[in-house]
Amino acid sequence: MKTRTFFLVVIIAAVAVFVALNWNSFLAPTTLSLGVTAVQAPLGLVMLGLLVFLAALFLIFVVYLQTSFLIEARRNAKELQAKRELADNAEASRLTELRGYLEAELKRQADLDVESRAAVLTRLDQLDRDLRSALEQTGNGLSAYLDELEDRLERQGSASRQDRSE
Repeated sequence: MKTRTFFLVVIIAAVAVFVALNWNSFLAPTTLSLGVTAVQAPLGLVMLGLLVFLAALFLIFVVYLQTSFLIEARRNAKELQAKRELADNAEASRLTELRGYLEAELKRQADLDVESRAAVLTRLDQLDRDLRSALEQTGNGLSAYLDELEDRLERQGSASRQDRSE
């Protein structure tokens, strides 16, 4: 039990004990002035009635405050939940948009990679053909030089044989 509740129960019990001990005095009639008129009534009972009335009024006020607080808390919780769902949806939307963007960029990069690979392979094939052609021309040129050299050597060899035979 909370300290405040315990303190309130002790005060109510003390008032109840005081009323029980002085019940005869509470019921003793007396003249009470209401400002414009005078009335014969037990003062203790009137004061006890006012105390109960004020306690009931206070209890109603506390219940009203507690109820309004609970209603406000529930409204805030619903609003917070709605905002949380809205934020989650926005985040999911952003993630979906980012995923789409990344997929598009990755596809574009893959396409560029394929295009550049094809261009490099085409260039390599061209360079290979050019190199083979150059090697073939060089080989043909060397063959021609070697054939020419052989012809010269044969002519010199024939000429030197003719000179020897003469």
